[in-house]
Amino acid sequence: MKFSIGGPLKLAFRPWVEGLRNIPAEGPAILASNHLSFSDSFFLPAVLDRKVTFIAKAEYFTTPGVKGRMTAAFFKGVGQLPVDRSGGRGAGEAAVKSGIDVVERGELFGIYPEGTRSPDGRLYRGKPGGLARVALATGAPVIPVAMIDTEKIQPPGKVMPKLMRPGIRIGEPLDFSRYSGMEHDRFVLRAVTDEVMYEIMKLSGQEYVDIYATAAKRQIAEAAKAQKQAQKEAQKEAQKEAQQEAQRESGQEADLARRAADREQADREQAGKEQTGS
Repeated sequence: MKFSIGGPLKLAFRPWVEGLRNIPAEGPAILASNHLSFSDSFFLPAVLDRKVTFIAKAEYFTTPGVKGRMTAAFFKGVGQLPVDRSGGRGAGEAAVKSGIDVVERGELFGIYPEGTRSPDGRLYRGKPGGLARVALATGAPVIPVAMIDTEKIQPPGKVMPKLMRPGIRIGEPLDFSRYSGMEHDRFVLRAVTDEVMYEIMKLSGQEYVDIYATAAKRQIAEAAKAQKQAQKEAQKEAQKEAQQEAQRESGQEADLARRAADREQADREQAGKEQTGS
């Protein structure tokens, strides 16, 4: 990562960093970050001297063909760890186990507590499973991280990035040893996750929304669908009104034509009577 991608990224985008001293020179740690863009997993490792391992969809590593092999090589090169996330609870267990393995090797494990990218730049409620369970099972410190403006560089759906400076703020390590052995207590998991999200919020300055980002995405999609449907209905109504107006105008024109014809006929009849009388 440092030599193949990190250098060009730093040269092209010149990311600024605060709190780099909070990353330990050695030993395990969990980097818990907000998630604004696909590029977050590249910019954070690019500014560190140590490898960071993130979890990625297994599909990135198993797609057949030349493009699939290139994609797999790319994600392996940037420290992504393949995990099959299609199996519900089993997928979550696999992600937690993978995170524990990384930490127990004395490495840096990167995770996005929101579970998915923010749909609108705000910070959403953290999911209590992965982050808290890995932290409590391993005793590793959790380091909150805030990515700044990466959504402006490469918004969802955009392929070509915009050249601008992103920022990275790294907070002080959080110690959750007081909860040791309580990684299966859902109230403890929630408390740990909320504490981390609060620190991320302070670092990022984002507006916090107390719902999951996945739910927000559904709401946004449903609202967009409803708006699209409303626009279609409004368009249909406008077309109907236009047709009715055209019919009214056509009827008025026909009525005027009939009246003109009637007047012309009456004038001819009157002229005929006058001619006969004379």
